[in-house]
Amino acid sequence: MKKTTLLRRWYEERQFFVSAGVNNALEARIAEAAGYQAVGMSGAGTAAMCGYPDAGITTLTEVVNNARYIVNSVSVPVMVDGETGFGNIHSVRRAVREIISAGAASMFLEDQAELRRCGFIAGKTVLPLDEAVGKYRAAVDVRNELDPDFVLTARCDARGAAGGSLEDAIRRGKAYRAAGIDVLYYEAFQTMEEIRTAIVEVGPPIYFTFGAIPLEERPSQKEMAAMGIANAHNWLLRPLRNYPVDRLMWEILHDVRERGAEAMAHWNQWAESFPWKHGEPPHFHEFMGFAEIREVEKKYLPAEEQEKYDKSIGLYTPGQDPTVKKKNVEWR
Repeated sequence: MKKTTLLRRWYEERQFFVSAGVNNALEARIAEAAGYQAVGMSGAGTAAMCGYPDAGITTLTEVVNNARYIVNSVSVPVMVDGETGFGNIHSVRRAVREIISAGAASMFLEDQAELRRCGFIAGKTVLPLDEAVGKYRAAVDVRNELDPDFVLTARCDARGAAGGSLEDAIRRGKAYRAAGIDVLYYEAFQTMEEIRTAIVEVGPPIYFTFGAIPLEERPSQKEMAAMGIANAHNWLLRPLRNYPVDRLMWEILHDVRERGAEAMAHWNQWAESFPWKHGEPPHFHEFMGFAEIREVEKKYLPAEEQEKYDKSIGLYTPGQDPTVKKKNVEWR
């Protein structure tokens, strides 16, 4: 089954699923290995990989390239942050074509005006309603032409935009749904009651991130499914003060710069002794597919080519137990 067909079925049949926000192909592979049913390529993460803030600086080419790497690395559906579509209605049409051609199953398209920015950042403004509807209609027409199962998600930023309101977000949600959009993604809702109101007024399916929702209000997955939320999305990229992965990287890099090899030894020991709740992570190169690389070489290259693995030095030998260290040998 095509990934677009699978994702559309989940939404249409209200089969609640959990996705992970990822920045690159490596994170996507980890998310799939952890059991996530889909991954969403972060626009903020893609911008960060390019060295930019998430302020509308990344190009369509950069986004599509990253999307293609992720799609080719996992077997689960990939949802891509298409930002504002990178310009006017002509740019939106091209963006939909390019993202579909990259193999994505879905695309987010937001209603922000230029200068756009990350949905978590203050200073947002939104397009006039008729202009936003025109962009969504253009996207829907291209989708219907190329792959009717491709899922188009409208991200509505009206609640958190300058002069915005819950009422405007609901009004826009109705208009975007009428334009042919499949899924609604409301940014910056402040309470679960606001989300419930939008679902009652506009209807499901809803793509959901917790965003500003207080921890004590956040529902269980079962409760979300009952509300009409089709998808709970967990972002892996957060501001540095919030994300444990980023904070840990910050600490390790500072420590290694100051203490050198002593710090490296400390953090290696920390990783080896860490009480992994879900089992110790696989060896990096094993996880990235080097065992498969060796199998391909064994299938298509002369047998003597396999001797290089026994006659060379490496911290890891593809296809062997990564915990077994090989003695240093010389090529003979």
